[in-house]
Formats: sequence, structure tokens, C-alpha cells
Amino acid sequence: MSKLLDRFRYFKQKGETFADGHGQVMHSNRDWEDSYRQRWQFDKIVRSTHGVNCTGSCSWKIYVKNGLVTWEIQQTDYPRTRPDLPNHEPRGCPRGASYSWYLYSANRLKYPLIRKRLIELWREALKQHSDPVLAWASIMNDPQKCLSYKQVRGRGGFIRSNWQELNQLIAAANVWTIKTYGPDRVAGFSPIPAMSMVSYAAGTRYLSLLGGTCLSFYDWYCDLPPASPMTWGEQTDVPESADWYNSSYIIAWGSNVPQTRTPDAHFFTEVRYKGTKTIAITPDYSEVAKLCDQWLAPKQGTDSALAMAMGHVILKEFHLNNPSDYFINYCRRYSDMPMLVMLEPRDDGSYVPGRMIRASDLVDGLGESNNPQWKTVAVNTAGELVVPNGSIGFRWGEKGKWNLESIAAGTETELSLTLLGQHDVVAGVAFPYFGGIENPHFRSVKHNPVLVRQLPVKNLTLVDGNTCPVVSVYDLVLANYGLDRGLEDEN
Repeated sequence: MSKLLDRFRYFKQKGETFADGHGQVMHSNRDWEDSYRQRWQFDKIVRSTHGVNCTGSCSWKIYVKNGLVTWEIQQTDYPRTRPDLPNHEPRGCPRGASYSWYLYSANRLKYPLIRKRLIELWREALKQHSDPVLAWASIMNDPQKCLSYKQVRGRGGFIRSNWQELNQLIAAANVWTIKTYGPDRVAGFSPIPAMSMVSYAAGTRYLSLLGGTCLSFYDWYCDLPPASPMTWGEQTDVPESADWYNSSYIIAWGSNVPQTRTPDAHFFTEVRYKGTKTIAITPDYSEVAKLCDQWLAPKQGTDSALAMAMGHVILKEFHLNNPSDYFINYCRRYSDMPMLVMLEPRDDGSYVPGRMIRASDLVDGLGESNNPQWKTVAVNTAGELVVPNGSIGFRWGEKGKWNLESIAAGTETELSLTLLGQHDVVAGVAFPYFGGIENPHFRSVKHNPVLVRQLPVKNLTLVDGNTCPVVSVYDLVLANYGLDRGLEDEN
């Protein structure tokens, strides 16, 4: 029926009634309902993920209509884990769920931006200098100009520019820096390969050809443990989050799992059903703290002291007083503690730790012909110098030798953590001490800024015929902790 008459004030349809006039049959326009029905209509479904600055790689179903993303939902077709582990799905987080909105948001960055004060200085400099490098130099050599744009950092003030203008500025800045300080003073970070292989390759190749410094994932992000690759040689090459379910004791330290690893947080909570104890170490009552059995709340800035206290207990109780095969074998096999470090002499007769000794430093490279300059050296329990598998020289060397088996030169070997008992002399090694620095927030303990501690040292003959004192990383760690080993050490 035509709804034209319904629009007139004085013309009304007489509605049909039922139930003795208590009910009325309505014929109202319901076209408005199409608006919310169309909101969830789609032409096709595609699989995608939210890979910008996130390595979660969660699988999502993306609903597309007329070439536009309308909405999205988590995929539920992940492969089944083994029967005693929870499934991975559904993986996702609120940030990912809002991604389709962000695509068309006014807040999305679509054009290059630059600080207004800097671009004004740059444009003015180009008017005075035809050479862009000289134009940039005029800014850098003027302290007032430098200060004018640097002092407003962190306060916004960005305006839109174009790539041609900014590429010229970047190139001029790089050339001036190279001419003034050298190419290694140009440092940059490309997106990790997991995010964009093209972006990673482009930026890394540019810096490499330039002679610049390529920053790693660990240099750029502040929530990653740089000590991990320094000790183990890998950037947290750890198992997947499902492996948390195999643990019986978990310490969450430096990672707010529900917030920064939302898709995997369910493993952290589900493992408590099987009796696993979880501990959170955070100054504030964060999201991960509420999911744990115990919450340790150290004062801000003291978590490193807490970690060193734990290390002191482990080394003293399970390495010195009551040696534990589990702890000792773990350090022997999975860390750099058995490796030997060169000692460099000081004017007062003591030594300071230098670099690790390599196979190439010794006569005939200890039989290593492939990358001996990248292979570290240790002493086994028989007192022999060995080149254990697993160092970087093996990784980029012979096929099949990149592993952590207790093998050296093709034979089984057991590395010695300490040189104590195999040492030639006991020598003093100097360590810096920072605990005596006055601080308004923490207590200081006065000691000499340099503490000389006694270590077992072995003398090795190098390929050039000189004698070099060496010590193991394990002995250096124990000395740095100030643990008494019966070497008449007053410090």
C-alpha cells in the first residue's frame, strides 16, 4: 500500500483491530531496518592478520563488501595441539579487533610528517644555500637553530610534508653526518622481516651499503632483554607460549602478558588449573599481577638488585655450598660460562677482562680451519683446550654442526666451568663498583670504585708466541658477585 497518505496530518488510515479492540494491526514502514542489516552484509571473506608492529600473527576472518573491510572476527581453524595441551584458538586482542576501523580512521598516518620548526629552518636554509648539504650544515653549526627544534621534542607540532622534500633533507643530513663524524654514526632500524620483508631489506641494504649501523630488534624496542642474546647467542629463541603449560613454576618479569601478549595469555592462566605456581614481579599491580599466585612489588629501579640477589643465592647455594648437577650442567651446556676470556694488564699489576679468546688466537687454530676467528674456546674437565660446538663460527660454517651437543672435534667432551684446580696462577682482576654512588632515592654502600678480586688464571701461548692470561666467564661471574672461594680475597 502506498504510504503517501501517511505523510498528511489530517488523513489517517483506519487500523484493523483484534481482541475486541484491545489490539491493533500496524502497517508501518520498516525500511529503516535495512540499515543495520546491511551493516553486517559482505561479499567475501578473506584471511589476514594484523602484522604492523606485532608478531602475534593471529588469524582473522576479514569480511569485505564493495572492496571495503566491514568487520572481522577470529579464525577457529588452528591445528589441534596434543591432547594434554589447550588449543591455541581463538587468538586475537582488542587492538586487532579494531583494526578494520583504524584503516579508515582520520588518525591513520598516510603522509610524511615533520616537526614544524625543523622544516621551517630547512626551507629557509635552502633559500640561502643551493647545496642541500651546506643548507643542513648551516643548521647544525648554529647552536640556537639546533636548540630551537630539539627543545620541543615530545610536544607534537608535526605538519604534513611530501616525500621529495623530506628525502632531500634525510639525504643531506646523512651526507653531512658521514663527512663530519663517519658513516658508522648513521644508525637506523628497519621493520623486522616478520612485519615487512621489503621494508626490512630496503632499509638494511641502504645502511649496509652506506657503512652505517643497523640496529636490531632489541636496540629499538625497550621491552626486550638484551642480555639474552649476549649470553645465549640467540634473540630469545624460546619455545612457543603453549610450552608454558609444561612448566610447574613461572615467573612473569618484564612482560605484562595479558596486555602485550594477549593471544597467548590464556596459556598463562590455564596452566594454573594443573597446579603450576605463577609469580609476578612488577612495581605496580599490573594486569599480569592479578593472574598470579604471588605478587612481588619491588620499588621502581630496584628490580636489578632483586635479580642479583637471586643470582647470588643460586650461585652460593647450588654451585658452591651444595653443587647441583642440574644447575651446573645447565650453565655448562646452555650458556657462555665455560668460555675463556683474555685478561688485559693494568698499571697497578692487576688485570681487567678483555674479549673472549678465539680458536684463531691459538697455534694452528686448534685444528679449526673454517671460521676459526668466530669460534670460542673452553677447557674440558681433562684440562684440554677444546672448541665446543654451538658458537657462531659453527652456525655459519660446516653444515650440521650448529647444535648444543657436548661435542668438540667430533668427540664427546665435558666442559669445565671453572679453572680452579687447573689454574697456573691466582691473579687480581679489577671490577667496577657502582654501589657507592650517592643517590637521593636509594641507599649507597661506600667502597673503592674499583675492586680487585682474586681469580684462578691459566696462561696460554698465542699464535704470535706471546703468553696471555685467561679466565673463564664462570669465574668472572662468581668474582663479580663477591663470592668467597678460598683464594684469600679481601674483597
